[in-house]
Amino acid sequence: MDLRIFTEPQQGASYDDQLAMALRAEQLGFSAFFRSDHFLRMGDGDPLPGPTDAWTTLAGLARETTTIRLGTLVTSATFRHPGLLAVQVAQVDVMSGGRVELGLGTGWFAEEHAAYGVPFPHKRFGLLEEQMEIITGLWGTPVGERYSFDGKHYHLLDSPALPKPAQSPVPVIVGGGGSKRTPRLAARFAAEHNQAFPEKSAVAPQIDRVRAACEEAGRDPDDLTYSIALVACVGTDEAEVVRRAAAIGREPAELREHGLAGTPAEVVDGLGALAEQGISRVYLQCLDIRDLEHLDVIASEVMAHV
Repeated sequence: MDLRIFTEPQQGASYDDQLAMALRAEQLGFSAFFRSDHFLRMGDGDPLPGPTDAWTTLAGLARETTTIRLGTLVTSATFRHPGLLAVQVAQVDVMSGGRVELGLGTGWFAEEHAAYGVPFPHKRFGLLEEQMEIITGLWGTPVGERYSFDGKHYHLLDSPALPKPAQSPVPVIVGGGGSKRTPRLAARFAAEHNQAFPEKSAVAPQIDRVRAACEEAGRDPDDLTYSIALVACVGTDEAEVVRRAAAIGREPAELREHGLAGTPAEVVDGLGALAEQGISRVYLQCLDIRDLEHLDVIASEVMAHV
């Protein structure tokens, strides 16, 4: 099982907080450090120091880490024009030596759009589809050739399609639990399909839908990685589990039901159950970004056994 660290900096984290967690995750052998792409705190609590831009942050991390992969889960299609996003991601990929992955979704948090004056159309899946086509089209255009696109939402004319990323291609992650359009989009563009915080009973049926969409598109379903993001709350004993749950405002029983929580043995069993359903990669959402010892426990007591 491939274990990755995933955090939510909009809940209150500086760049230095994120760097410390990324470096610890790299040191401990986690395969990737991913962050959300949000601009407003969710729920009550101190909003300071305020949001950090995902791709600015990842550019910094690209130069301050050496081996760990970096990415977003997920960038909102409403935040950036696809042509500019293609430039940003390609540049960060080069800055990292080819360690970047792009998770891209429709966006959902209306309040952050209102707070920062970002348009939030009611229907957004068409934006996402065109962005996927444009971004991968720009990256895939041979050097010296031009790229044009004439869609409903975006129009590009004679783009030099530069810069190119270090990787060819940059892995693209499509997430969601949609039954039709999401599986088709994953089959067409993605290296990975991710389910974020689903009911555990829904995991296998969604994988089946994505695999069916791949077969319909003439693609080998095994070409995709099937992943999941779940809240992590791991303690060496029950007291530590309770303390970590309280620190993020959650209840241990609820976290056990909906996330990956409990003692290391419980979490190892939970990962095994996910593997049986077809999941091979797990994003461990670590909400207390300053609790670096949490990563130590997961690495030594969980990752070592999966």
